[in-house]
Amino acid sequence: MTEDIGSALFVLFLLAGGIAILLHGLQLAGSGLQDLAGKGLRSLISSVSRNKILATGFGAFLSAVMQSSSATTILLVGLTRAGLISLSQAIPIILGADIGTTLTVQLIAFQIHRLSPLIIAAGFLIQAMAKRKKAKSAGIAILGFGFIFLALDMLTQGMRPIQSQPWVQEMLRSVEDAPLIGIVVAAAITALLHSSAATLGIALAMGGEGLLTLKGALPIILGANIGTSAPAWFASFGASVEARRVAMAHVLSKLIGALLIYPFLSPFASWITETASTLPRQIANAHTFFNLGLAALFLPLTDPLARGLSWLVSPPPPHEDPAKPKYLDPQLLGTPSFALEQAAREALRMAGFVQGMFKQVPRIFTENDESLLEEIERQEEVVDHLNREIKLYLTRLSQNALTDDESDREIAILDLTKDLENIGDIIDKNLIELARKRIYSGRRFSGVGLRELIDFHKLISDDLDMAINAFERQDLEMAEQVIKEKNRIRQRERELSASHIRRLHEGISETIDSSSIHLDILTNLKRITSHITSIAHSVIGTGPAAHES
Repeated sequence: MTEDIGSALFVLFLLAGGIAILLHGLQLAGSGLQDLAGKGLRSLISSVSRNKILATGFGAFLSAVMQSSSATTILLVGLTRAGLISLSQAIPIILGADIGTTLTVQLIAFQIHRLSPLIIAAGFLIQAMAKRKKAKSAGIAILGFGFIFLALDMLTQGMRPIQSQPWVQEMLRSVEDAPLIGIVVAAAITALLHSSAATLGIALAMGGEGLLTLKGALPIILGANIGTSAPAWFASFGASVEARRVAMAHVLSKLIGALLIYPFLSPFASWITETASTLPRQIANAHTFFNLGLAALFLPLTDPLARGLSWLVSPPPPHEDPAKPKYLDPQLLGTPSFALEQAAREALRMAGFVQGMFKQVPRIFTENDESLLEEIERQEEVVDHLNREIKLYLTRLSQNALTDDESDREIAILDLTKDLENIGDIIDKNLIELARKRIYSGRRFSGVGLRELIDFHKLISDDLDMAINAFERQDLEMAEQVIKEKNRIRQRERELSASHIRRLHEGISETIDSSSIHLDILTNLKRITSHITSIAHSVIGTGPAAHES
């Protein structure tokens, strides 16, 4: 009795450990392949999404890189939420992603379990000894695939002691006799594991040990395909309407495909039997042909499907909080290149608020409008909130392994948001207070002094716009021009201070009354120039300029 309990526990631990190593292997392989693909993933999206066939091929490539069609669809949910792609562009990529995940299952079906120690050793040595990032990423990917094969070997060994148990045989017969049970169970397991490849890997191991027939495997294949759409569906909750439509497209394509083939499982099994001599390969082929069939069915119907989903998932009433981040999607944190791009877009959105605040500066010194000052203060609160959200997002991102280029990009975005916040603070805490002081005291600038302030502000405003454009376009030449402008602006500030002092000596009453406010405005505008120059420095990678107080 004790031996039976010990044997049962051993089998249980072996199966649990095998599933854990399988999931870890899939994660490692995906991480390594993503690093190898690098920035190409981001740049490919805009070029391939215009063509359905190219988009489908890209989806297959993306899913092979991510090692999960679930992860690919979650990524697409994030990209549509961020406005990078539309629903009609996402559907072919989803169909391709489902094809791409079959490549992993086909690879697993080669049954090279005994080579797993050699593959793990090779991957470990490559990633440990490689000095170049790409070679190290290749080693991590190989190591991941080694773990996948090791896990399948463990699962196979764990199933051998129980294959003759009556309750196991009875359970497998029930799956064959009631395929709906197999579909539901496989869908639930896949949704829990976030990977159809993991579920089908288990099915391959069972098939290799004679625990499963092709007739019993087909419901598991259908269930795994349905379950793989669940993570993206859950990820779309609370997302934009476009993101929810993308998730719904994945769910509906799988459900419709399963419903269409369900009545024909027997002839489908007979046909699949002719495609290979071994059961693991037949299971892999059935998975591949099912997803190829989905692509052939839905690819010509992309536009009608997109229109139908647009009708089915209607947008909520419009209400937008400007302080709520628009592009910081947590679902993209697993792919740093996309996440950094979205953080940069949010930082540029934050820059738009700062530019709008700064452009209002002449008005606060020419109009006695308290409501204008309050509006600018509200905008500064938005800037502060966005700054905190961007920092928090990038902090979460930095928990992943970033390449050197990605780390540099992260630092540049943080530098930009820091300088933008400082510019906002100068406007809010200094220039707004000076404006209130002028309003409450009833002081006025001389005509010449006011024109000089407006012209100086215009000079700096143009410089700010140029720095933001340089960051957005990563234009080094434009950034260098901003840096060169700093000396000219400093010289102009000195000239304007001297001009103001001359008017004081001439005894102009407005100049005398507004002198302290006038000079403080010049000083604060000059401080803003230092932060603008710092933005330009972050673009060319020479580090932020020293700020002047």
